[in-house]
Amino acid sequence: MLVQAAPTVAETRFLLDVARNSGGLVRGVVGWADLAAPDAVPIIEKLAANRLLKSMRPMLQDLEDPCWITQPQVAIALRALAGLGLRFDALVTPRELPWLLETLPRHPKLAVVVDHCAKPDIAHAVWQPWAADIAALAADTSAYCKLSGLVTEAGAAWTIDHLRPYADHIMACFGSGRVIWGSDWPVVTLAASYDDWLTTSDALLGWLTPTEREAVCGVHAARFYGLDA
Repeated sequence: MLVQAAPTVAETRFLLDVARNSGGLVRGVVGWADLAAPDAVPIIEKLAANRLLKSMRPMLQDLEDPCWITQPQVAIALRALAGLGLRFDALVTPRELPWLLETLPRHPKLAVVVDHCAKPDIAHAVWQPWAADIAALAADTSAYCKLSGLVTEAGAAWTIDHLRPYADHIMACFGSGRVIWGSDWPVVTLAASYDDWLTTSDALLGWLTPTEREAVCGVHAARFYGLDA
């Protein structure tokens, strides 16, 4: 999977070209479009003509308005995503969680995954309202959650003990059936190596059965994004 990093349609087209020319190595792309734009739907439809496009990620964390997702035009675009069989990657921080929770029940046919555990402020040991909002999101919607991004939110001095309460809460809320492990590479290298995060993940998920670990660490991602079709 390739995941967008820039809020441009041009980058999404570039990623789709990379995927097309990868010889099957890249099996899907998470792209970007301005879902609030008047021409959002035709742009999404044109991008979705390439079957390698699997999801859209509008980078809510970087937008000035925390309730951006509640706009009527965005609702039209979200319905279009569901109609086209695309997913929605919710790149949010705790600030946007209440608005995400307000919006998702209106789109029950849209497959959604919350990226990076919604980026809790682990570095400052902030627990609420992140924990309550995550619990509500898991209970009131069918969204998945990516177990990723924790080390970068914890900072350079992180230890597994800093991460464990947050990872345990995600697993308790979403269960092994709705958690997708993610590497967050290359961003993860701001705070740890890929191998460090992989080893830490193994420890955090060590209590799962082998079947559950296999599902969290690969099967769910393949099914969610349609990579096993």
